[in-house]
Amino acid sequence: MIRKQFMGFMAAPQGRALRVGAGLALMGWGLTKGKPATTALGLVPLLAGVFDVCLLAPLVKLPFHGDELRRQT
Repeated sequence: MIRKQFMGFMAAPQGRALRVGAGLALMGWGLTKGKPATTALGLVPLLAGVFDVCLLAPLVKLPFHGDELRRQT
């Protein structure tokens, strides 16, 4: 139940904004500290939020794409 609610939040606009923000924060931190791996890692949540996919949803047997995930949660 909690996992389904969490995935619903992650598929919602607020969850997408959180992922984009986290990605930008990781990229900014990696750039200021000179850590290219952290900068590259920041692309994962950034692009997931931009392209409306949830990478964690398939782990709990829910759809990968945001529009399908929103319909099921």
